[in-house]
Amino acid sequence: MQLLISDANILIDMEEGELLPQMFQLPYNFSIPDILFYEELEQEHNHLIELGLRLDELEGELVSYSLALVEQYRKPSRNDCFALALAKHHQCPLLTGDKDLRAAAENEAVVVMGTVWLLKQLVILQLITADEARTSLTLMKNAGRRLPWRRAEEYILEAEQQILKEHTLEP
Repeated sequence: MQLLISDANILIDMEEGELLPQMFQLPYNFSIPDILFYEELEQEHNHLIELGLRLDELEGELVSYSLALVEQYRKPSRNDCFALALAKHHQCPLLTGDKDLRAAAENEAVVVMGTVWLLKQLVILQLITADEARTSLTLMKNAGRRLPWRRAEEYILEAEQQILKEHTLEP
C-alpha cells in the first residue's frame, strides 16, 4: 500500500467530518512524524494510533533536513516542516491543506493532496456515498475548518460521475 504522510490539519478535518474510520479503510498507509503527534494530537486524538496511524521518528540527517526547511520556509510550522521532510524522505505524497506548507512541498518536488482529495477517494471507492461526503463537509464547515468548499463539491460530483460511468459500462 502507498504511504501518505499527513499534517495535523488533515486528520482534524477528517475527525470533524466523522470520517476517520473510513479514511483508515482506504488502501493507503497513513503516517505522521512522531513529534508532531506528541505535540499537537496526542492529548485529544490519541485514538488515531488505534485506527492505524503510524508514527515515524525523525533521526540524523532527516532532522538536519527538517531544520534546514524551517530556516528556508518561514511560514510553515516546525512540525509541518517535519512532515514535509518525512514525505520527501519516503518519496511519497504529503497530505495538507495548509497553503504555506503546500507551497514549500511543491518547491521541494513533493506531491501534495488534501482533505478534498481524500473525500473524493472515499466516494470513488464507495466507502461513503456522495451524500455522506456532503454531510461531512457540512460538519467540517460548522466546526470552522477551512477548505475550498466549491472545489470540494466539484470533486464529489466528479466521483459520483465516475461511479455512475463504471456502473453503466458493466455488462
